[in-house]
Amino acid sequence: MSQEHHQTITNQCSFSGIHPAMADLPYPPIQVQEKNPAYANLLSIDYCGPVSELTAITQYINNENRLTYEHCPTAKTILGIAVAEMMHLQKLGELIGLLGGSICFIARQPNGKQRMWTPEYLTIPETAQKMIAADIEAEKAAIQQYMMHIKLIHDQHVNAVLNRIIKDEEYHIMLLQALLAQC
Repeated sequence: MSQEHHQTITNQCSFSGIHPAMADLPYPPIQVQEKNPAYANLLSIDYCGPVSELTAITQYINNENRLTYEHCPTAKTILGIAVAEMMHLQKLGELIGLLGGSICFIARQPNGKQRMWTPEYLTIPETAQKMIAADIEAEKAAIQQYMMHIKLIHDQHVNAVLNRIIKDEEYHIMLLQALLAQC
C-alpha cells in the first residue's frame, strides 16, 4: 500500500481586522423630506445599475479573491473598499425604502425601462494593474453619476448622503492610484 501525502494549501493573507476604507467623516442621518418614487428610481440605478454599488462590490470581491495569493496588501485594501461599498449599498437601500421605492436588484430608468442587475456589468481584467485601472474608472463613473443624480434630486437629506458617498469614492480613487503606482 502506498501512502499518499496530502498537502494542505492555505491562504497566508489574513483578512482579520479589515475595516471599511472610508473618508473619516460622519454620515448624515438617513432621512427624506417626503416619499418620492421618482427619486427612489434614480437611486435604484446607483443601487444596482451598470454603474452601481452592487456592481462595485461584486467587482471588488472578485478582484480581491484573484489578487489575494500574490498581492496580499493590495487584496486587503481592495476588500476594505468593498466593505465601504457594501455600506453605501445599505444606505441607498434605506433611502429607496423611505422614498417609497422597491428595494430589489432592478434599476428603474427615468424612461420607464427596467433591468435586473447582471454580472455582465463587471469588468474582469487579467492583471493586477488592469484591475486597479478599471476600478479607478468605475469610481470616477460612480462620482459622475451621483453628481448627475444630485442635480435631479431636490431633497437636501438625500443629497447630503449622496455627497457623503462621493467623499468615500474620491478616497477610493486616491487609494487605488497609490496601489497602481506600486504595480
